[in-house]
Amino acid sequence: MNTKKILALFAAALLVFAGPASADAPQQKTQVPGYYRLMLGNFEVTALYDGAIDLDEKLLKDIGKRDIQRLLARQFLRGPKVQTAVNAYLVNTGSKLVLVDAGAAKLFGPGLGNIVDNLKAAGYTPEQVDTVLITHLHGDHVNGLVTPDGKAVFSNAEVWSAKADNDFWLSLDIAAKAPKDFQGFFKMSRDAAAPYLAAGKWKTFDSDRELLAGISSVDTHGHTPGHASYLFQSGGQKLLVLGDLVHNHAVQFARPEVAFEYDNDPKQAVLTRKRIFFQAARDKLMVAGMHLPFPGIGHVRKEPKGYAWVPAEFAPISPSTAGK
Repeated sequence: MNTKKILALFAAALLVFAGPASADAPQQKTQVPGYYRLMLGNFEVTALYDGAIDLDEKLLKDIGKRDIQRLLARQFLRGPKVQTAVNAYLVNTGSKLVLVDAGAAKLFGPGLGNIVDNLKAAGYTPEQVDTVLITHLHGDHVNGLVTPDGKAVFSNAEVWSAKADNDFWLSLDIAAKAPKDFQGFFKMSRDAAAPYLAAGKWKTFDSDRELLAGISSVDTHGHTPGHASYLFQSGGQKLLVLGDLVHNHAVQFARPEVAFEYDNDPKQAVLTRKRIFFQAARDKLMVAGMHLPFPGIGHVRKEPKGYAWVPAEFAPISPSTAGK
């Protein structure tokens, strides 16, 4: 028997005794905590991931199915359902800890409801939050304000919401006249507001105004009657937290005229999106969106037709860069 045959038989024998190959360490199959941090001047901004849901492309209006499929394919996405993030943003101004939106809790399924866990992973506690700014009173933005038994999650915080949204979503008369399928959404809003209203910590505002030093509301109604965005400014830098101006980044940047099924006023929602996209692209304004791919922070670039989403790149924070 020649040397090659001997070596081959020896190798085969080793495989028999060794059994199937396996890694020394088992696969973890878990993701890192859902937060991402950057500095905006002297403000520390932390994106918080509540989770993700699948939204059907049928919820997009005023666009053909083929156009949707083409735009999804450009982003290497496949329909008919597309994963959509739910984000919130925590801003430490140095004197105030401000949370924009509170997520969905578990009322839309187990894939959501991670704001508090990720806030804690990011080094904070709910009790430290001074102010919660609500973009609008849909359940996936306010359910996280309360515990399952109706207590305030952010027990030391004031909550700010646009008066027009309050007048709509907290109204028993309007809720009673709404289709039965939608009455549950009104109840979610009322339940979320209840403990803060009872404690005198639920505040409202009209139109554009400065709410805290360096933080202003921006009227972006359309998706809901009082939908608001929030502009943060520090050290010459700006960040506009959009709220729900975008639900599908692959489609609505390229085609901002595409409305969404749950827009209260679709025509106004489209006009608002076009206005804000134009301003963001012109001014090179950093923006953040509640339904943009996590962390949902980046820029809007003007294209020959429509716009494009340019996500922020990961970068470390060090003492030498913080505050610059």
